[in-house]
Amino acid sequence: MNKRFIQTLAKALLLCTPLVFMQSCSFLNKTKERLGMGKSGGGANYDPLGGVTNGEIIAPARKGYKQTAPAGMVLIPSGSFLMGQADQDVFSSRVSMNKRVTINPFYMDDTEITNNEYRAFVNFMMADSVSVLGEEYIMTKIYPDTTVWKKDFTFHNGDQMTENYFSSPAFDEYPVVGVTWDAAQYFSDWRTNQYNAYRVENNQFKSPSFRLPSEAEWEWAARGGREGAKYPWGNPYVSNAKGCFMANFKPFRGNYRADGFAYTAPANAFDPNDFGLYNMAGNVAEWTQDAFSESYMPITWDMNPTFDDPNEPRKVVKGGSWKDVAYFLETGTTTFEYQNVAKSYIGFRNVMDRQGAVPGRE
Repeated sequence: MNKRFIQTLAKALLLCTPLVFMQSCSFLNKTKERLGMGKSGGGANYDPLGGVTNGEIIAPARKGYKQTAPAGMVLIPSGSFLMGQADQDVFSSRVSMNKRVTINPFYMDDTEITNNEYRAFVNFMMADSVSVLGEEYIMTKIYPDTTVWKKDFTFHNGDQMTENYFSSPAFDEYPVVGVTWDAAQYFSDWRTNQYNAYRVENNQFKSPSFRLPSEAEWEWAARGGREGAKYPWGNPYVSNAKGCFMANFKPFRGNYRADGFAYTAPANAFDPNDFGLYNMAGNVAEWTQDAFSESYMPITWDMNPTFDDPNEPRKVVKGGSWKDVAYFLETGTTTFEYQNVAKSYIGFRNVMDRQGAVPGRE
């Protein structure tokens, strides 16, 4: 062999040796684990018949799974709190009685779903599902009802909002409105399918679904860990020491502009609460998963309570909106709307279950 050949062979060996070493030390598998992709053969390719060796059950925990917060979401830790009205029930509705409940950890969107985010969903449905659902169905059941700006208020000049709110780039980062509870369910299912399709393609374990929060989850998240908090920022006022309003609502018996915004505000306007969530009071009220019931408190359990009744068309709405007085901004105030009705002051945000124990906030 000539000298050039020997030099080439030596270089090849030097290049291959680190790769062999890294493979023998499971370097690649560990790297994939850190990325949440699982080991080779894990994730979507996991062997369901594994775990039995020499006739004995030897099934250690599957490697490579690490749940991380989806984009735009924050971790809401588990906790126990006194659910219900934190101040006087001024309407004497008797539907916000107090009860201590415990909530598992979950992830939650730090803002309401924006026009831009919802537009991505609508565009996808028009491009991918129009042959199945039909254009009329998508435009009437899924596309935001922009006419709500005219219909919701008597003798109101809402043309500018009807024409521009969902279509103009000026409102891209504002919360989507005119969306029914049913449409929010469609969005949540679509978001889940997109997220898990990517994970399966990349040999990752499937994720829990995106969904609407339960009433109890929403209220726990809104309080930001503050026991007995009347508002997401605490008690007892709607403005800070400098006189600046803490949310977008209807102050001074109708001076809508006093908080800085006549209608809605950007989804990340105002300060977040202690969990990092924006606009859990005001801006737009938010759909929850729960059906409405005057007997919610006595009939639901005190561990992750929910009232999911498909035969009840009234669905719980929380948080108050840009057109509401301060009472509706309180964390414990509960109202409802019919699931097939869209409003100019109701939007939504998603949550996702956190799997396993959480030692502390991430």
